[in-house]
Amino acid sequence: MDWIEQTVSRKAEMLGDLKGLLAIKSIHDAETAGPGQPMGAGIAEALHYMLSLCRAEGFRICNHDGYVGYAEYGPEDAEHYIAVLSHLDVVPVSGDWVTPPFEPDIRDGRIYARGAIDDKGPAMASYYALKIVKDLGLPLKHRIRLIFGTDEERTHQCMEHYKKLEPMPACGFTPDAEFPIVCAEKGQINTRILFPSGPEQPQMAGEFELVTFHAGVVANMVPEAAEAVVAGDKDRLMALELAYQAYCSDIGLRGSVSHGDQNIKLQLAGKAAHGMEPQLGVNAGLKLIHFLKDYAWNGGAGHYLNTVDTLLYEDVYGHALGIAMEDVISGPLTVNSGLLQYEPQGETFFHINLRFPICGNYDEILDTIQATISAYSLEIEPPSLKKPHHVPEDHPMIRALQDAYTAETGQKAELFSTGGGTYAAHFKMGVAFGPLFPGMESTAHQPNEYMEVELLLRSAAIYARAIHELGNLML
Repeated sequence: MDWIEQTVSRKAEMLGDLKGLLAIKSIHDAETAGPGQPMGAGIAEALHYMLSLCRAEGFRICNHDGYVGYAEYGPEDAEHYIAVLSHLDVVPVSGDWVTPPFEPDIRDGRIYARGAIDDKGPAMASYYALKIVKDLGLPLKHRIRLIFGTDEERTHQCMEHYKKLEPMPACGFTPDAEFPIVCAEKGQINTRILFPSGPEQPQMAGEFELVTFHAGVVANMVPEAAEAVVAGDKDRLMALELAYQAYCSDIGLRGSVSHGDQNIKLQLAGKAAHGMEPQLGVNAGLKLIHFLKDYAWNGGAGHYLNTVDTLLYEDVYGHALGIAMEDVISGPLTVNSGLLQYEPQGETFFHINLRFPICGNYDEILDTIQATISAYSLEIEPPSLKKPHHVPEDHPMIRALQDAYTAETGQKAELFSTGGGTYAAHFKMGVAFGPLFPGMESTAHQPNEYMEVELLLRSAAIYARAIHELGNLML
């Protein structure tokens, strides 16, 4: 079977359907949330769009209260089903885009839009993979179920809802990482480290007042922008501005200064990256704090700036927090501080999005963090936790996916791990499988996100072959 020929012959149709999906602004929206659309109107529209495509194709569909939906094909009386899990929600938009993020544009062999690679393009590739298997009338021993989630970028409520209502699959994969096969995922800890607020803040006298400080828009992204509003004597503010301009020049980042009646606003542009790989980004918040910490501040600002700088600056592996660790299977622990805020009359905190290897234990990690930050009079907010996940290499699904990948690419299908948190970890025998090939750039969560059209077609071909093999797996 020439699987790539099958996908290429459907290229125009596939791109048309994908454009329709990418045009939907499926960002979590609490203001439009309600019965049947718990994540908001946009995400509900995206789920309806995909399920409508699947219904028209003749797949059996189900929508569980707007949290999650699925489409199924294969013998209805089959005991087992194989899951292919993708998500339709996307992260918020930030940064400068060449074309509007929800007006998909194809140029230079790429389709640009928010969600193109994470995860709407792969979701559409999976849908067409199953469609190809159906169109060809290929026999299946097991049911194949395409599961469409709606809250992957936040709390995975969708999958928790699904697990309450549905039996678990025999095995499955999510097209939301990289090829060849991600058989291990790091655990995660997401929490805020809270500073004393209001009159409980340490009170110091200094030359400047930090009116506010903000960096980041979501916890699982490296902040690409930060701003600080600073008040003080006019001459001292002028000197601060000149020093800031020199600092920006020295570190090679773009900074700007705007003037108010009694203050100035310092803004800094860093480089966004996924929270699972903070070493690939430039945290604008931490860079701006590193500049500000050397000045004398009124109130509790000095405590905030120096503490954050000590615990986080240029330390994505958790050495200062005392939690650095790594193992052979899943690599090193990483720490991303995606949200930083100083508000003298409100909340002052930094958020940590922490990914730890299989060898780690989150209770021990939290205990160590608490011991470290207690010296700074800080507290940990109750965290959200995710256990590490690992599928043994001798599982028959692993072999089937390796065979499918090697047959379609001619390359050896190595096993590796990720710091990302995918849907695979919700099922005992779940892995991540594509869509990016080794060495390819990932623009997930970044401005001008894209998926190469050739990658869309090639991944659909691999998924079609894999679905056929998994659908007939000896379990």
